[in-house]
Amino acid sequence: MNSSWRSLVFLAFASVTPASIRAQDPSAKAVIHWDKVVRVSQTTPTLQVVVNPPLGRGTPVHDQAYKALHDLGADYVRYVPWLPYPKLGVAELEPPKDGRTSWDFSVIDPMTIDFLEATKGHSVILNFSTIPQWMYKTDKPVPYPADPNQVTWEYEKGNELRDPSMQEVAGYYARLLAWYTQGGFTDEFGKRHESGYHYAIPCWEVLNEIEFEHHIDAETYTRLYDEVVLAMKKVQPDTKFVGLALAMTVEPHYFEYFLDHKNHKPGVPLDFISYHFYAVPTPDQTPEVEQFTYFDQAEGFLKTVRYVEAIRKRLSPETKTTIDELGVISADDIAQAEPGHVAPPIPDSYWNLAGSMYAYIFGELTKIGIDVAGESQLVGYPTQFPSVSMVDWNNGKPNARFWVLKLLHDNMGPGDKLVEMEPRNPYVYSLAFVMRDGKRRVLLVNKRNRAFDLTIPGARGGQMEYVDQTTGFEPPATTKLASDVTKLNGYSVAVVTFP
Repeated sequence: MNSSWRSLVFLAFASVTPASIRAQDPSAKAVIHWDKVVRVSQTTPTLQVVVNPPLGRGTPVHDQAYKALHDLGADYVRYVPWLPYPKLGVAELEPPKDGRTSWDFSVIDPMTIDFLEATKGHSVILNFSTIPQWMYKTDKPVPYPADPNQVTWEYEKGNELRDPSMQEVAGYYARLLAWYTQGGFTDEFGKRHESGYHYAIPCWEVLNEIEFEHHIDAETYTRLYDEVVLAMKKVQPDTKFVGLALAMTVEPHYFEYFLDHKNHKPGVPLDFISYHFYAVPTPDQTPEVEQFTYFDQAEGFLKTVRYVEAIRKRLSPETKTTIDELGVISADDIAQAEPGHVAPPIPDSYWNLAGSMYAYIFGELTKIGIDVAGESQLVGYPTQFPSVSMVDWNNGKPNARFWVLKLLHDNMGPGDKLVEMEPRNPYVYSLAFVMRDGKRRVLLVNKRNRAFDLTIPGARGGQMEYVDQTTGFEPPATTKLASDVTKLNGYSVAVVTFP
């Protein structure tokens, strides 16, 4: 290549500035065919609540976080006491011995009861995800912190249960369910433990991220699921059960095996399957680059969802799907356990970007026909995945991720009719609904950190509710539309209700 040609190429690329690229953005005009129904929605937007010390009574986070959860009024909220805090998630930390047991709910109950009270009147999914460590074969006993709020990543050890019949694990979970639904239970030595609780727990998820936690294969998990479900159904016959809870959806054998009814005992229901997705950038990506990464990874995940749906429909079409962990994990969170790690501040725009990605995935899951889309998670904080939090971990005030969920929950859900739309801008996602009450609405999601002018024929005189970088940690803002043209700010999630 001669020097003159190189100069021309350089000048050509130099002239393609961000401003000139934006000037070439396609116009965003919503073309909606209100009379052409695509499908009836069956998708519930919701969230998961992971047990973390900031949710304890008396903390600066507790009151406001639980109030936000209560006021949201969502169904299928997932509650997960999990492995980093054994005393907060395992009710029997020592094996029964010499006629005595170690059953203790004293530090587990406060958060659990506050959760059940905050969600009363709505369906919930409980998942005490951690099997007592002593039920696994190990070379020596595995210790756990005396302080319930002290984190440990070393509690789960071993890959083989000491009881090959799995009745020990099944009995543990049956007693957990009885504690909260039947007023108490009888322990391994015949002693009655009274709780006085009679909550309705409609759904229970059996274990969590089984490929990572004890590395449970599909065959072993299916056997364990069956034993746990059969034992728990004796306690509360109407309980529905969620299976798999996979962290990754890279191995189709889990779905192929678990969803095949011939691999289960008679009478074992396959009510739900579940799995998770987090977008994760590389450490060298700047906030400006992450917008492309998150939505690209979301596209890949949605392809996987369609593949899993094909398996489910073939083997067990009556089984529902809850994708109960949806979110973003920053690259810095992956490094949080490294010695001397100091978490940098998270820019406010990040919460809007993560919220817009969830809104986009929710919209696409609605089109696919997924039953539950659960955003992750109510509280995260430094050392415990702060980038997944939906509230400020200092005071419990909801951030933009929570308000996006609230916006979706309040404006659309199961029973609404999706109608045909013609996409005109690759950076603005749109989805049109005719609501159960006849109102017409459009969901808009800006995938980019720049504003777009939108033309929405017929929207003049209507209302737009939105969450963007101008609303910050405040509830969605509302504006009256004076014309069919409106502005959508960077990472904005908006719902337009037609007049």
